[in-house]
Amino acid sequence: MKTVKDVSEITGVSIRTLRYYDEIGLLKPTQLTEAGYRLYDNKALEKLQEIMFFRELEIPLIDIKKIMDDPDYDKEQALFAQKSLLEQKRNRLNGIIELITDVMEGVNTMSFEAFSNEDVQKIVSHTLECMSKESLDEQVQKYGSMERYKEFLASGFTNEQTVADLLRWYGSKEKAMEAVMQSTGNAEEIKQEQDENFKIYKQFMTAKEANDMDMAHSAVEMLAENYKAMFVLDNARNILLDLAKEYLQSGKLAEATDRQFGKGCSEYVAHAIQHYYGV
Repeated sequence: MKTVKDVSEITGVSIRTLRYYDEIGLLKPTQLTEAGYRLYDNKALEKLQEIMFFRELEIPLIDIKKIMDDPDYDKEQALFAQKSLLEQKRNRLNGIIELITDVMEGVNTMSFEAFSNEDVQKIVSHTLECMSKESLDEQVQKYGSMERYKEFLASGFTNEQTVADLLRWYGSKEKAMEAVMQSTGNAEEIKQEQDENFKIYKQFMTAKEANDMDMAHSAVEMLAENYKAMFVLDNARNILLDLAKEYLQSGKLAEATDRQFGKGCSEYVAHAIQHYYGV
């Protein structure tokens, strides 16, 4: 048996708090001495640990008591749920810490300056230079002329939603411009990135079949690294969360992904990304 002082020292829960838990019937001592001192056995300590997990999730004491007093309360199931929720909380905080670190390093300071016509023309010219002759001829034929194809490329940078997305992904117009101008259109590099993506999505499906969230989280980390390389990003959090949102809308991208990797792939990847970032 341990005294209230012993329990306080072991768990970090104050003596005052332990007394309050006793008063409200949340955690009664195992027994009282003749002098009225509270004593706790190992079973009481285990219950206190569960309460501490609930408190870490910011669940009110009155609700914790209702949960634990329920005759159908399943300790193992509760621990599993607590673990999952705490992982999401941890991952959300990790994502915030990443963003704060980027801001401190001057990487992700948000700027909402729009792309000027000169910026757009630079991007269009660079894109055309990076394209193979075959690809360029194919697009010119598709749009009817070189000028119309240029207008199509430029239109993306006048679309408010597209610009807003780019600014969220890169943090500033300058970073987005820098990323675009670094792209080379190298076919070998693009194939390597596509092959890596294929391996990652296969891992997602293996994780889905095995119901292995650790494997899914590993796949999200790999996908983030590949997206950083593909899009010259410092942080892939926002672009992956946008990908998850797109998948959950069950549009053409989700259909194409499910067709290539198997039914339910897009939804599973979306939830894995959201779970990883604590959303």
